[in-house]
Amino acid sequence: MSASILPAVPLGTGGPLVGAQGLGCMGFSEFYGPTAPAEAQETLRIALALGVTMFDTADLYGDGDNERFLGPFVRAHRDQVFLATKFGIVRRAGEKSWSEVRGDRAYVRQSVDASLKRLGIDEIDLYYAHRRDTSVPVEETVGAMAELVREGKVRHLGLSEVTGAELRAAHSVHPIAALQSEWSLFTRDIEASVVPAAAELGVALVAYSPLGRGFLTGAFTGAQGLSTGDVRLKMPRFTGDHADANAALLEPVRDIAARREVTPAQVALAWVHQRSRVHGLTVLPIPGTRSPARLRQNVAAATMTLSDGELAALEPLAAKVAGARYPDMSSTATARE
Repeated sequence: MSASILPAVPLGTGGPLVGAQGLGCMGFSEFYGPTAPAEAQETLRIALALGVTMFDTADLYGDGDNERFLGPFVRAHRDQVFLATKFGIVRRAGEKSWSEVRGDRAYVRQSVDASLKRLGIDEIDLYYAHRRDTSVPVEETVGAMAELVREGKVRHLGLSEVTGAELRAAHSVHPIAALQSEWSLFTRDIEASVVPAAAELGVALVAYSPLGRGFLTGAFTGAQGLSTGDVRLKMPRFTGDHADANAALLEPVRDIAARREVTPAQVALAWVHQRSRVHGLTVLPIPGTRSPARLRQNVAAATMTLSDGELAALEPLAAKVAGARYPDMSSTATARE
């Protein structure tokens, strides 16, 4: 399957048009092993040429280095790039771990100014609260974010890993353009209340880790294949008996891929794209890759349609997955539902 130019979709009801698939940029800086800068730059250029317009980053990634890396590319293509970044996760100095989540007004304002400086731009297209600070009412956090819209520092607001009730409360203060949550063949817990709330409010669902952090590509063969420092070495789904059990679940994905002469990753992404029709809202996956070849494959999956029989074969997978998404699930929407 050769890549084609992505169609455009609205980012929620009345929102701006963006490419139907974004690019998660976290891996350019850390978490998944070393990156070749030249290859990363080439991946960005090819993504834009294929119709990818949403580029997703956060102040957490590389402790600001991911935003610095993207800055020159964003500035060079400012009229085409829709830049999404996030705040809220406070990182321990010099470590990959993080110490707390903050959503107070002072931290919101401090964070946006720091991101704008690192990116070298005047306005962020989509600004997310990366996680929910449960010590601060969500209405207070969104109220502070809304001030940034009025001041021209941010165009649209987003939230990540919030519950359906929290999304409704936030939306009552200021329109939320996008909700970012993990959604894939292996992770479907948001379908209970978050997705219905987003559909009701006209909020786009931005699906992160739509390939299960690489598990659904079929390339993961065990923790021994991951490089030192890879964050997946600490994730329950990628370790011990859990990893073996989850690898065994990929058989129907591989079968469909073989029959269609595509990759397992394309099957998994096509499934996420079809959630839009199933649930009646914009669904925009943001797979991350540092490889131009895999990028082209991912983009091609956006226009692939799975049959009813194929969807039925994939339906049972999520309920059988072993292990949690994170070692500590306390900051996820799942923990608060």
